[in-house]
Amino acid sequence: MALSAKLQMRQSQSLVMTPQLMQSIKLLQMTHLELSRFIDEEIERNPLLVRDETDDAASGPVERRGQGDGEAGSEASGGAEGDDWMARDLAGDAETIAGRLDTSLENMFPDDPGRGETLSPDLQAQWRSAPAGGQAPGSDGNALEAIAAARPTLRDHVGEQIAFTIRGRADLAIAAELADTLDEAGYMRGNCAEIAERLGVRTADVEAVLERCQTFDPAGLFARDLPECLAIQLAARDRLDPAMAALVDRLDLLARRDFAALKQICGVDEEDLVDMLAEIRSLDPKPGTAFTSDTASQIVPDVEVSPAADGSWTIELNADALPRVLVDQPYLKRVSKTSASQEDREFLSNCLQNANWLTRSLDQRAKTILKVAGEIVRRQDQFLLHGIAHLKPMTLKTVADAIQMHESTVSRVTANKYMATPRGVFELRYFFSAAIAASDDGDAHSSAAVRHRIRELIEAESPETVLSDDAIVDILRDGNIDIARRTVAKYRESMNIPSSVRRRREKRALAAAGR
Repeated sequence: MALSAKLQMRQSQSLVMTPQLMQSIKLLQMTHLELSRFIDEEIERNPLLVRDETDDAASGPVERRGQGDGEAGSEASGGAEGDDWMARDLAGDAETIAGRLDTSLENMFPDDPGRGETLSPDLQAQWRSAPAGGQAPGSDGNALEAIAAARPTLRDHVGEQIAFTIRGRADLAIAAELADTLDEAGYMRGNCAEIAERLGVRTADVEAVLERCQTFDPAGLFARDLPECLAIQLAARDRLDPAMAALVDRLDLLARRDFAALKQICGVDEEDLVDMLAEIRSLDPKPGTAFTSDTASQIVPDVEVSPAADGSWTIELNADALPRVLVDQPYLKRVSKTSASQEDREFLSNCLQNANWLTRSLDQRAKTILKVAGEIVRRQDQFLLHGIAHLKPMTLKTVADAIQMHESTVSRVTANKYMATPRGVFELRYFFSAAIAASDDGDAHSSAAVRHRIRELIEAESPETVLSDDAIVDILRDGNIDIARRTVAKYRESMNIPSSVRRRREKRALAAAGR
């Protein structure tokens, strides 16, 4: 059988994602911070885009009871009212849009027209004498208040103490090198031998300077590990006796709550051991974090749910998490009349297409989030009324089938989005949980509700009635929850709850100390 080359033609159909569709999918899963940064970048690149700062834009779409598709706000600004060439050259089909998306959209702004304006002699004198920050002379401003309110960093705090404590050029160099190895928690992550070799000094000299640096405030700085950090703080309180030193050396037994072994190692009774544990809990395992200036970012909910007067739920999008943009029609009309070259016309046409696409994509994103949130509220109505014990099992596919969307779309919508409810702010993913079967073939239970029930049972324990995993299984089955012992153990470990043996040791030790 001879081999030969042939040319064959085959016709097939396939789904191809255009660049616009891919960008719309990315917009759907962006958080409000990512979306705001993306819009700012688009506004910088596209001179036809402006933010919508009107009150109508802040109202946002609203839905009642979470049922139905919900009515969204007014459509964003659409086509242009430009010259005839704009209508002729602007093609709106998908192929043209996809082909033009790769065109450079660099914004060519002219020079500032106000640069040639003349100023009065008084204004010119003030302009020349103004500082770089723009503060006019004679104004007190808030410079002193800002300097006083600025919190010193860990490096600054340590540097001041080094300057007042360490003497000698060699010791100052060693102390500065040790300060450079501090992490955010205040631990010294360097190696004394390597530092000595790098500076050309003896290792004993580095260790001597390190010992002096460990006396700095707050106590615990320059420690090399957690036991040393706790020991430094105990020594500063004059509480580092032999028993406490033995306890600090065996933190592994403390983590396992093996109080019997700790009593034997430390040579103390239960009451003294409880006092020692209370002293350990009062220490700071990360003394350097007191100088961190980073503040936790505040969660801005994307959806707000509030009870209505008729007993239903009102669902609306948060205006702070829903930036809106519009096409600057007056500017478009003005520049379209002065655009004579073909290059300028193509640039404006491309900018207009991208601006219209972005406004439509943002509006569709808002409608999709509102639709998914409405279905979640409709299915979790009892949770909003009575709490986590009434949280129902729900999957992404269940919501996707109800609102006639793809499961991947629902997954993107619920990623990193938050809902503000009368019971607090929850991530949309919080409402999705696996189902635990009921004992009598009734309605299934949510895994989150089962975890909550397990935590309640453990918190209600006494030293004489500590529940084992098997006992918890029996109680849950009496409550119509069919669950296996390994599932109870998995849920308990996910909530950082120790075993029944460790819980019994701790409760008995606390009871013996009268606490």
